[in-house]
Amino acid sequence: MHALCLLVFLAATAMHGTEAVEYTVTNNALTTPGGVRFRDEIGAEYAKQTLDSATQFIWNVFQQNSPADRKNVQKVSLFVDDMDGVAYTSNDEIHLSARYVKDYNEDLKREITGVLYHEMTHVWQWNGNDQAPGGLIEVSKWVCGTTEHTDEERLQRPILCSATWEDR
Repeated sequence: MHALCLLVFLAATAMHGTEAVEYTVTNNALTTPGGVRFRDEIGAEYAKQTLDSATQFIWNVFQQNSPADRKNVQKVSLFVDDMDGVAYTSNDEIHLSARYVKDYNEDLKREITGVLYHEMTHVWQWNGNDQAPGGLIEVSKWVCGTTEHTDEERLQRPILCSATWEDR
């Protein structure tokens, strides 16, 4: 009986796919002050939890209720790098600037949470095979400011990103 249940489960999983996304965090800047600050004040576990929370939120906002509605992304990797800027996303890789982490003078956890939500939006949004207008792709500027409230509040009243975010 157990073998039959296992076979049914495996067949259902193969037919429908899984919703699990793997998240990895690699700190390539541990020898820099920003890499150390990321490790000590943010950490890989918090970053992974934030990436997952952002994924769930974005799927909800984009009304991507089933795997068939979503981009086929199995793994999202976050890299903390010694680089200029704040962060950028290329396909399913997010690169966060250790220099930005080092120099940020306010609530770092809140800021990095917003940055990760913003970058995760780029991972999950469709881009029309690179033909969509840039303004459409930058819906992530709206998402970056939505991390302060409950899901219900976020959907009812989006929080706009700060001017400093817009300028980055």
